[in-house]
Amino acid sequence: MKIGFIGLGIMGQPMAENLKKAGHEILAPERASLKPEARSGFTILPDIKAVTEAAEIIILMVPDTPDVERVLLGVDGVVEALSPGKLVIDMSSISPTATKDFAARVNEKGCDYLDAPVSGGEVGARNAALTIMVGGPEAAFERALPLFQAMGKNITLVGPNGAGQTTKVANQIIVALNIEAVAEALVFASKAGADPAKVRQALMGGFANSRILEVHAERMINRAFNPGFRIALHQKDLNLALQSAKELGVALPNTASAQQLFSACVAMGGDGWDHSGLVQAIETMAGHKLG
Repeated sequence: MKIGFIGLGIMGQPMAENLKKAGHEILAPERASLKPEARSGFTILPDIKAVTEAAEIIILMVPDTPDVERVLLGVDGVVEALSPGKLVIDMSSISPTATKDFAARVNEKGCDYLDAPVSGGEVGARNAALTIMVGGPEAAFERALPLFQAMGKNITLVGPNGAGQTTKVANQIIVALNIEAVAEALVFASKAGADPAKVRQALMGGFANSRILEVHAERMINRAFNPGFRIALHQKDLNLALQSAKELGVALPNTASAQQLFSACVAMGGDGWDHSGLVQAIETMAGHKLG
């Protein structure tokens, strides 16, 4: 198929490359930031309107809710250029409430909409091993399933539009709190005189094991804070969680705590760190670095 892909960043580029490997033609709008491999491997068209008109399915992978709004509803945006029968898939992580509004606008043009945020980071994107959480009509999901299977492994239709984004917010709560837990445990163990690398190795054989302990603890120990998944983006996701919780009347005390630790990292100049960099806020409070 001809797939319009808008948002060829850290995650979007490898996702689009995996779609190309599966035999699809990738159409992308002209951007000064396009990498040479995108220019050589994809079909570059002048703008979003041209991509939308030429593509059968349009995929968005951009940072935040306002970015999706601009791409979809801006002048010469996706919605303006849609014709009946096309499918729009937003794989960004954005507001569940806004997602329902975006879906309604796309539906008005005789097109289907899926919200399909992902988890797995850059590694999952490169290895076509993403977890994909989908909200939208079942028929549209079945149409998009071969594309999802080219990009991910754990693919679930959770419910109607907005359900995918709600699931992603829940995912980001769990990830943030696990990063905080691993950071606290390693700093505690290190300050007590234990080798954090050996502590990690020991814990990976027990009930405390997790993907966060496997991947992010290693980043913490090796001081490998290049993203990955940037703290600024995880902060955005936790803001969505806390805003939604306020609307629902739900208390998320530990989510709020993790958000404050991310804010401490940002104050240290770490908005571009990988989210495993949260450990540096714990280290600062402990007056001790892992070692």
